[in-house]
Amino acid sequence: MKTLYFNGKVYTGNLPLAEAFIVEDDRFVFVGSSQEAKAWKTDQSIDLHGCFVCPGFNDSHMHLTSYGLALRRAKLNEHTDSLSHMLDYFCQFAKENPPAAGGWLVGRGWNHDYFSDVSRMPDRYDLDQVSTEYPVAAVRCCGHCMVINSKALEILGITADTPQPDGGSIGIADGIPDGRFYDNAMDLVYRAFPDSTLPEIKDMIRAAARSLNSFGVTSCHSDDYGMPWKLVNQAYKELEMDGELTVRVYEQSNFNSVEALREFIALGNTTGAGTDFFRIGPLKMLGDGSLGSRTAYLSIPYADDPSTCGLPVFSQELLDQMIMTAHENGMQIAVHAIGDACLDRVLSAYEKALKKYPREDHRHGIVHCQITRPDQLKRMAEMKLHIYAQSIFLDYDSAIVRDRVGDEMAESSYNWKTLMESGLCVSNGTDCPVELPIALRGIQCAVTRSPLNGSLPPYLPRQAFTVQEALDSYTSAGARGSFEEDVKGRIQPGMLADFTVLGENIFETNPDNIASIPVLQTYVGGKLVYNAK
Repeated sequence: MKTLYFNGKVYTGNLPLAEAFIVEDDRFVFVGSSQEAKAWKTDQSIDLHGCFVCPGFNDSHMHLTSYGLALRRAKLNEHTDSLSHMLDYFCQFAKENPPAAGGWLVGRGWNHDYFSDVSRMPDRYDLDQVSTEYPVAAVRCCGHCMVINSKALEILGITADTPQPDGGSIGIADGIPDGRFYDNAMDLVYRAFPDSTLPEIKDMIRAAARSLNSFGVTSCHSDDYGMPWKLVNQAYKELEMDGELTVRVYEQSNFNSVEALREFIALGNTTGAGTDFFRIGPLKMLGDGSLGSRTAYLSIPYADDPSTCGLPVFSQELLDQMIMTAHENGMQIAVHAIGDACLDRVLSAYEKALKKYPREDHRHGIVHCQITRPDQLKRMAEMKLHIYAQSIFLDYDSAIVRDRVGDEMAESSYNWKTLMESGLCVSNGTDCPVELPIALRGIQCAVTRSPLNGSLPPYLPRQAFTVQEALDSYTSAGARGSFEEDVKGRIQPGMLADFTVLGENIFETNPDNIASIPVLQTYVGGKLVYNAK
């Protein structure tokens, strides 16, 4: 079956724009002018009516199953302008969606920096207003801090005498737990949540994939092993077998013990194993926390809270062991590093592994890569690392970064353009559900370096991407991050026919309006998976 798409403005991955392309089965077989395309014998023709077409968006770091789960839970991110508003919404949500017996009420998305009525995080007593009869949990937007109510503390048996976990912190106020849990301490809470079943995980993936398709996303690099990895892999494979998987997934395989990683590898799970729809990607590790919660691990105290430098999740020894194990077994590696002290540890571990087992095209990477020093920028370039940026973070972080780390450190941070100019591949993503999986929002922030509402002047405008660089960071760069640059990420003959139809030409749109460009249609493997009409 050959289908001709003509009369469009087609970004192939190169300029100038083409006009037409032909899809046969799941691949592009021709790209060029409408006149040239009509010389081909095709089974059907589709008039694009002058619409802009680009390769399908590829979110290079997110959490697909977590997003699917978040779609079911209280959406605190939509009610975070004040603590009182958030609690009012949460109480109403509880009335309409009471948890089953033995279950938890969970919400995600609050950000205390947006609260207009108080200047603090929520605590146990705030959530007691939602319920004192059953456990309640509210996860911060970044996913590195959560608050639970007094009933939850009682159920968990958490007291002032509970040992503080490595790589995490249990909040204490006036000598008793305040209900706040940071980074690894959150595992104490998550372990008490009911386990998700295979049908539930499949429902999460379906819901998340539908949402991604509506935003023009056709591929993602996803960290999903917060749930049992065998169950997650089974869910993806069964959905693919049944033709229900509408997003291509490169699994960022999250492990925190050498034993578990070795078992995973021994069962054949190495980078690249899988299909065009579900493929094992890198070892993923979570090196530190977030800037917003002040748990990102810095080499200096926080400028707006000198009592802390943040939290490292792993010791240098364990980080070295994990990275060495993955590297010597041929796996790619991607490590979350937001603070510069965390980045020091990760770079040191990479250097040791590469020295012992030299490998040219490893494509190991840094996820987020936010707070950086000039010496670190040079080291990353020398190691030829892949950078998984989240330009959308500038929507919020540009308002806090100088307050958190000071002017000097802020000048060399979020320096993704510098890294790109040094020869590194910089792909883009949203860290969804930290942010919504809307690529166009990230593209706008990459170009403007400002909040989406334009409330602040550009943060380090010299680091701004061109529109083409930003678009490539969400398409071809993501494909390179998964060793698939010869398979997808461009509209070229032989590549997978994943493409997105937009309502406006992104190259002609005012940069301040890129996020508002409508997604009209999304195709995966030549099949229409989203239609706005």
